[in-house]
Formats: sequence, structure tokens, C-alpha cells
Amino acid sequence: MNILHITNHLDVGGITSYVLTLAGGLKKRGHNVYVASSGGELLGKFKEAGVIYIPIAIRTKKEISPGIISSAIKLSGIIRKYKIDIIHTHSRTTQVLSCLLHKFTGRTRIFTCHGFFKRRFLRRIFPCWGEGIIAISGQVKEHLVKDFKVPDKDIVVINNGIDRDRFKAVASKPKIQMKKNLGLSDGPVIGIIARLSDVKGHKYLISAMKKVLEKYPAAQLLIVGTGKTQRDLTGLAGSLGIGKSVFFLPEIADTIEALAATDIFVMPSLQEGLGLALMEAMASALAVIGSNVGGIRTLIQPGQNGLLASPADSEELAGAILTLLNDPLKRAELGRQAQIFIQNNFSQDKMVRETEKEYLRCLNVED
Repeated sequence: MNILHITNHLDVGGITSYVLTLAGGLKKRGHNVYVASSGGELLGKFKEAGVIYIPIAIRTKKEISPGIISSAIKLSGIIRKYKIDIIHTHSRTTQVLSCLLHKFTGRTRIFTCHGFFKRRFLRRIFPCWGEGIIAISGQVKEHLVKDFKVPDKDIVVINNGIDRDRFKAVASKPKIQMKKNLGLSDGPVIGIIARLSDVKGHKYLISAMKKVLEKYPAAQLLIVGTGKTQRDLTGLAGSLGIGKSVFFLPEIADTIEALAATDIFVMPSLQEGLGLALMEAMASALAVIGSNVGGIRTLIQPGQNGLLASPADSEELAGAILTLLNDPLKRAELGRQAQIFIQNNFSQDKMVRETEKEYLRCLNVED
């Protein structure tokens, strides 16, 4: 097949990681894979995977914008030239773009829903779903059915996949040295990798750290990511008197660096489609704590491969962190079971094969 992925950018983030994993896997299975995007920090990774890059001006969150129109004009010719079979999009704006491309070229569209949408007016009157809809978790599928009345039969759940071999390498890296590389001390590191947004729950984790530091004064909180709430979060840490123990690190090209320096990974989201960073932490054999919401419940089996805490509850979050700091053996065993769980259930190969099957279904081709 000739497959075109369209995404707004190729910067560090969950969607970019998903597209890279999927596109690379499809390429290995013999497909011709193209990605149209405004570019970004991970462009080189796509080229290394043999994916052909097409630059378009689509770095926008507006559903009606000149970038969408110019991209539609440019891609229409490319779709015909390279005989594209499938257009696969990953955001609302690229979804709208694919709707135009379908009208211009008649090509089949697939859309992956990576999280939860707000019920905005334009989204309701111009749904632009396409011929196939992939939800990354059962909770995301439920959201589409309940909030947007998408027929259940039109949605297939295909969980994100992880390149298991890549994250196995985390355990072999010397943790003390990795901490030093990031400017951290030898003390225990509580880590989170997520964009700095209210929905990710950083403020509850920072508040929890105040209680953690009372018992473990050498503990450190490593926050990896950028976003609009950074100033507020920095201010919160300062007002709680723990500013010197909270470290903000901009997005990095390879999350393995941060995971290798982390002792406990926390995902305190208020809402989460599945949680790719959480999956990467589990694949790295880290003990994990997550909010009892959305797709996180798909990943964490409480007491078996991680711990769950109520969302927006700093006291409960602190208690979970202290439980793991107090019991290194339990921490190690939860990390080991987390890695096994990801290896058995969320492999790159499984995601690629299930996505390929959905492509063939939408094209009315027998597998």
C-alpha cells in the first residue's frame, strides 16, 4: 500500500511518537509510507526509518485557515502522483484537511483519535470522521460514541504500541550517571513526561512532593515538557518552599534520557486517552503511579504492575509515592511486572498489524 500520514508537526510528543512507531513499522512490512507535516525536532527519525517527508504549512489549531487550503492543493497533486491508497490523520485540523483531500481525490481516509475532544460547534456540524476511525483505548471509543454519537460499529480500538527493544536499554544505563547528566543529585527522582497543561495534573504532583520531601528531603521532582502552565507551576513550587527540589526540563528528543534517571514515574492526569509516556515508563521497568482515569486504567492493574490514585488528590498521590519509596523491593517488582505487561500487550508489531488490517477493511481488500 501507499500510505500518507498527516500530522501538524513532528516535535516531541505523544502523537509524533505514535506516528513514528506506526510509520516505521509499516515501512518494515513493505509499504510505501509518506508523512506530510510542518516538520519538527524528530524529522530526522522519520527519515532514518525510510519514511518520505512532505513539507506542508499545517502548524495550526484553527479548523478554517489558509494553511489547510494550501496544504490541500499541494497534497492533491502528490496523492495522485504517488498513487496514495490511504490518508491517515491524527488531529482535528488534519482531519478537516483530509475531508478536502477526499473530495478532491476520492481517497480513503482513516482518523486516529488520540484523546478527548471538546464538543465544539464546528466539530458537531462538520464531523469529518472518514471511512475508518481508530480509538487508542476503549475509553476514547466510549467518548466518541457517547459525546459525538459516532456509531459503535464505525470505531476500532487499536492501542498504542511500544518498540520494546528500545526501552529495554533503559535498565542497562547507570542511573546515578544519568541523574548527573541532567543536573540532578543522587537522591530519588520522581518523574513525569507530559506537556505542561492543566489536564496533565502537574500541580497536584507538585503539591504531593511537599509531603514527600518531609520524609525524603533528598527526593527530586523531574518535570519534562513545555507548555502554557510552566510559569504557574514554577510559582507553585516556590510558594510551597520546594522550588530547589523541582526541576523543569524542556522537551528532549529522546525520552530514554529522562526515564533512565527516574526512580518512580507518575502520570497524575485529570483526563488521558491512554498515556504513551506512561507506557514508555512501564516498558522501561519503572514503578509507575497513575490517576484512576481514562486509558490509564487500561494500563495499570493496581498492586500488580503499578499504583492508581484518585485524580486531583495530592494527599493520595503523596501516599502512593511514599509507599514506593519506603519499599524498594515492591518498587522493583512493580517495575518488572509493568515491563512484562507492556511486552505482552502493547507491542509495536501488534499495533502495526491491527492498523494494517483496518486499512485493508476500509479499502475492501481481503487480508
